[in-house]
Amino acid sequence: MQYVAPIGVGLVHVLLMSLIREPHRRRFNAVMVAGAGAAYLSGGGLGGWEFAFTAVATWVAYRGLDSWTFVGVAWLLHTAWDAVHHLKGNPIIPFAHTSSLGCAICDPVIALWCFAGGRTPRELWAWLRGTGKRAGDPARAAAPTARRPRGAGTDEFRPRDRSTLHTIDP
Repeated sequence: MQYVAPIGVGLVHVLLMSLIREPHRRRFNAVMVAGAGAAYLSGGGLGGWEFAFTAVATWVAYRGLDSWTFVGVAWLLHTAWDAVHHLKGNPIIPFAHTSSLGCAICDPVIALWCFAGGRTPRELWAWLRGTGKRAGDPARAAAPTARRPRGAGTDEFRPRDRSTLHTIDP
């Protein structure tokens, strides 16, 4: 259960974050991962390396304010730091010995979602099926949104020359 529950926690995180509208969702996640990057500071299990990691994680999270890719990278950095703490440092929750391991399992779930663009479940499903489109999605931006009406782009839809219109004088 200690390996399955963290995956569920990651999925719940994704579902709850999906309730926030873009671009606030990306920015909120960048702030969340910046906070996660500083989570081990109070334990001090790795000494000065805690500050170095926090500085790197904060910079990557800052870049994540405008990029889902950087938010995902920050979650993966935190995953690596969780693994280091599980093996050599203090756990993230002092009374739960495997809490860092759980966090290391949970964080990649969130990172995968971030690398997929932080989409809502509906957008994610459509994206996976290849039918989805979202504003700002460069892969789908050039795709037509609907069929053009018959004759569009031909003379049929161009306004006629006014000189050929016949009017009745009173």
